[in-house]
Amino acid sequence: MTQTLSQWLAEAPFTLTMSSGFFGFFAHTGVVSALTEAGLAPQRITGSSAGALVGGLIAGGVPVTTIADELLALTREDFWDPRPGLGLLRGRAFRGILERMLVARRVEDCVTPVALSVFDLLRRETVVVQSGDLASAIHASCAVPVMFHPVWREGRMLVDGGVADRPGLAGVEAGERVLYHHLASRSPWRRKGSPALRIPNRPGLRALCFELPRSSPFRIERGHQAMSIAREHTLRALDAAI
Repeated sequence: MTQTLSQWLAEAPFTLTMSSGFFGFFAHTGVVSALTEAGLAPQRITGSSAGALVGGLIAGGVPVTTIADELLALTREDFWDPRPGLGLLRGRAFRGILERMLVARRVEDCVTPVALSVFDLLRRETVVVQSGDLASAIHASCAVPVMFHPVWREGRMLVDGGVADRPGLAGVEAGERVLYHHLASRSPWRRKGSPALRIPNRPGLRALCFELPRSSPFRIERGHQAMSIAREHTLRALDAAI
């Protein structure tokens, strides 16, 4: 008997994993909006960078409608705080937005368990954050090298989790059923054809990947389009056979 993606997700608990991708948080929000409309809630969330932003906010008690409203009202000036350092932007304005929005203050207090990937610059390794201050964990995972100053957290110098864990799957345990949203856009430091750009092949993983407009600090309006397209495509994918 043919099974739809929606039926597969509903038959047992699943983890939602969202990848890194420059300004991809608009698209991730569209995916989560569709899942919410369909009554499909993940038992756990993991992610890197843009995926950590949306995943951390959802896990931290922020309704997806609130996230969408915030993003649709976002302007570059809201987070643009240049200052000399190891990156263009200081990141305090961005952190302030997170702290204002979040309901949960610590990762342990999230309404949905969450694991966020960050990259330790000094040890050159991915770290999966599952405890401690939530806003700093999200901030660190989104600290795109060169664009943002690194984030010091619990004695570690951290940057964008997508540096070494682009899919955001480092926090997923063996045997978990995963719905994975893959952003196909390529970061400036990523070589064309890099294995990190491919959709991971692992047991129990179902992937969503859509052609979407690419947003940026200077093309934020494209993010609005990406959110709408991702929502519509996800709703169609949920009703499609797998």
